Amino acid sequence: MTEPGPRPWLVTGARGMLARDVLARLADAGVPAVAACRHELDVTDPESVRAALARHRPAVVVNCAAWTAVDDAERREAEAFAVNATGPRLLAEACRAPGTVLLHVSTDYVFDGRAREPYPKDAPTGPLGAYGRTKLAGERAVLETLPRTGHVVRTAWLYGAGGDNFVRTMIRLAAGRETVDVVDDQHGQPTWAADLAGLLLRLGGAALEGAAPAGIHHGGAGGHTTWCGLAREVFRLAGADPGRVRPVTGAAFARPAPRPAWSVLGHDPRRTAGLAPLRHWRDALAEAFPELAKAAAGVTREGVGGAPCGRCP
Repeated sequence: MTEPGPRPWLVTGARGMLARDVLARLADAGVPAVAACRHELDVTDPESVRAALARHRPAVVVNCAAWTAVDDAERREAEAFAVNATGPRLLAEACRAPGTVLLHVSTDYVFDGRAREPYPKDAPTGPLGAYGRTKLAGERAVLETLPRTGHVVRTAWLYGAGGDNFVRTMIRLAAGRETVDVVDDQHGQPTWAADLAGLLLRLGGAALEGAAPAGIHHGGAGGHTTWCGLAREVFRLAGADPGRVRPVTGAAFARPAPRPAWSVLGHDPRRTAGLAPLRHWRDALAEAFPELAKAAAGVTREGVGGAPCGRCP
């Protein structure tokens, strides 16, 4: 009788930016993986969730499915809640019986931004808007449902080659705009999706070995800057004059959702399964830049993110 192979990792939201990098890292590591786009696994549908986990029997589920349109969440909070809170709860319930590890990706927006020191993972939360509220509800659902095998990984200011984001936008503007006004009174950690994907793989592996305590982990890059500081570094790497990026306050851009002024996540590897924190954001951006520049110009990697289902863009 043929012995069954290793149980795969299942990645939700498989067409998204982070999921594509997670799947690429899994492929590089030779770990079997299932790329579950929304047509195969709709996290808001109980039957879809149960059927997908019963079919694939994953060892680890990495939940990259999320409503990330921060401003739209203000007027469509019920829809955002379905994806960001109900979805994680349904996944956690489906993971409970077989003892599957769940890695759920969350956000710095669960905090109110009034701090001036990096937030420890046990700092009091206080989201300012609907997006943060729905993501916090998702965190709580995972931790309450899976006290032994549920892991919440908060990240911040995520960018990558596999989706639209601030860094790719700044690369395009560096090539085509004389000056750009960028907010300089909001502080955070620009985090490369590929680096976060590597952390998720290490965390999942440690969890399977029983070496990673369940709970909250912080997955933001080292150091911090403002949106203006990040834009100026992008311009410098693009060979453009960083002085073309002009600092303005957040008040210059009227937006439906408030943004936290301080979104810096603290790192304590002694309390995060012994995993080393991510490297400094400048070092990561320098390595990521060539691929990001190609993506901004319309040149993308083939095959990243798993084979499309034929119905997803």
